[in-house]
Amino acid sequence: MCSALGSVGRVPAPLNAENVRRAPKVLLHDHLDGGLRPQTVLELADELGYRGLPADDAETLGRWLRDAADSGSLVQYLETFAHTVGVMQTPDAVHRVARECALDLARDGVVHAEVRMAPELLVPGMPIEAAVEAILDGFAQGSREAAEAGTPIRVGALLCAMRQNDRWDEVAGLVVRYRDAGVVGFDLAGPEDGFPPDRIPSAIALLDREGAHRTVHAGEAAGIPSIRAALDGARAERLGHGVRTADEVPVDGPLGPVAQRVLDQQVPLEVAPSSNVQTGAYPSLAEHPVDRLHRLGFAVTLNTDNRLMSGVSVTSEVTDVATTFGWTWDDVRTVTERAVAAAFLPAEDKKRLLEDVVRPGFAALTA
Repeated sequence: MCSALGSVGRVPAPLNAENVRRAPKVLLHDHLDGGLRPQTVLELADELGYRGLPADDAETLGRWLRDAADSGSLVQYLETFAHTVGVMQTPDAVHRVARECALDLARDGVVHAEVRMAPELLVPGMPIEAAVEAILDGFAQGSREAAEAGTPIRVGALLCAMRQNDRWDEVAGLVVRYRDAGVVGFDLAGPEDGFPPDRIPSAIALLDREGAHRTVHAGEAAGIPSIRAALDGARAERLGHGVRTADEVPVDGPLGPVAQRVLDQQVPLEVAPSSNVQTGAYPSLAEHPVDRLHRLGFAVTLNTDNRLMSGVSVTSEVTDVATTFGWTWDDVRTVTERAVAAAFLPAEDKKRLLEDVVRPGFAALTA
């Protein structure tokens, strides 16, 4: 065995970016329209006649989007998506973005990803069914190419309904219609305040009747009431972000009732630390509660949210958290195994992913 991987009697491989990239990783919270390649944005803008870009070269554009997202405001952060969504208004453009997403994640060592998109944001340019099919076809092609290149990945789609709009029933129906074609679940995205996750109960009832998976953005810009509403009103299986659970996790003293419930029920938290710092939820990574929640046994998973806007990869996010908080390979393996357990996959597929891919991959780095 190569000494860089370690062997019996040797120390584990250093926990650095190079080795984290080689570790098998599972990603549960990543937005398709937040992960475009800057060069792709430029080329699609040229093809589609989109004139609103703030820069005309990839490096400057990427830097502008990161800087604009670094405002400390979730509202301003979300405004950057006008440019990426603006160039995703044809089926071919959506297909290209989805294909490249799968390839980029595979190259980063991601073995299973659940990538979300609100198809209603694409409907000015195409029927909503065409948008969903372009996403699924792009993921499938990118995954095939990744496997041929020796970096296999499985990518499922999460379809978002925007909280502030009234298309929840339609999106829930699409989740059910396309769930055998690569859609793995439903999500609610958009502003938490003023738009509770049970605002359109017929959509939640449809998901309940059909046994469809769901995750809900909650506990990001808003606090404990948002989390409680996601669990009770939408019966969320996972919390998109969910990091404000820490509002009821004092340094000393008992947990609050919602935090205790999240811990006891092991509700998966799709935590994206760099994004949370960008949007002003926490002043720095060192002051982010991800480590505290992890150490207390919450079902923390690590995620990118928006790779372009945050200038991150799964590798960089894991490496930065591990470096900041002194995590070991055991910590990284634990959050990865939690993500496998939380994935919207059949039980047998999760078992194979864990036993055939994740555990052997970490064993090679730590043996």
